Amino acid sequence: MAIAATPKNVLALAAAFLVAAAIFGALNNQKAKSLRLTASNAEAARLTAERQRSSEEKEMKAREAAVAAANAKAAETEARVNKAQADFEQAQKEKTELQTKLQENETALAALQKQIEGVAMKSETNPGAANPSEMQAQLDEARKLLDSAEREKALLTDKLRSIQERSDKLQEEVKRGASGGARLGLRGTVLAVNQAYNFVVLNLGGRQGVEANSEMLVLRGGTPIGKIRISSVEPSTAIGDIITSSLERGVQVQPGDIVIYAGSNS
Repeated sequence: MAIAATPKNVLALAAAFLVAAAIFGALNNQKAKSLRLTASNAEAARLTAERQRSSEEKEMKAREAAVAAANAKAAETEARVNKAQADFEQAQKEKTELQTKLQENETALAALQKQIEGVAMKSETNPGAANPSEMQAQLDEARKLLDSAEREKALLTDKLRSIQERSDKLQEEVKRGASGGARLGLRGTVLAVNQAYNFVVLNLGGRQGVEANSEMLVLRGGTPIGKIRISSVEPSTAIGDIITSSLERGVQVQPGDIVIYAGSNS
């Protein structure tokens, strides 16, 4: 049955279309808002991921630079100890040579002294056996040689004393290097601190038995001030993340602080 196209019916139909259009418009508007929100969230997540990646890259570069600097310092220390060892060996060699020369000098002094005593005794016991002027000349020559030998002995003695002092200092430096290396398994020192990324570089590493994920106490003046957790281990250096919850308010780890290796927590 056909519906008559009366003004009333047309108005009703137009009103229905308007209501449908309003409903569809509201739905579209809601969908558009949802899409915009989704796009905004996705963009925010992308920016956050980029910032995090950039921060991680900067932190990695900072760690690599710190490790490189620490390795260079460790190599410099090792080279200094090796040089001290070589200088000590050279000083010992020079000392041995000087001791030999000094012994030869003392032997010559003893011989000259006997020669002078012999000439003097001969002159006293047998005045007519030799010309007095010749005897005096022999005595004068022997005394000159004796004076020269005495001066050489004094010079050799001073030089030997100087060599001995230098040798003692070099030996002490070598001992410090050796004993320091032996102690690194238990104690170490903070070489550098990166406050921006909250990590430190230590002067001990895998060669001393340090393991990743191990914790170390940080001491200053013999008093514990906090803890670090090892995150990266190199042969002679290590990186440790500062456990901020272990620090007192206002306290920061500083280069030169002592660390005590407490073992692995893995």
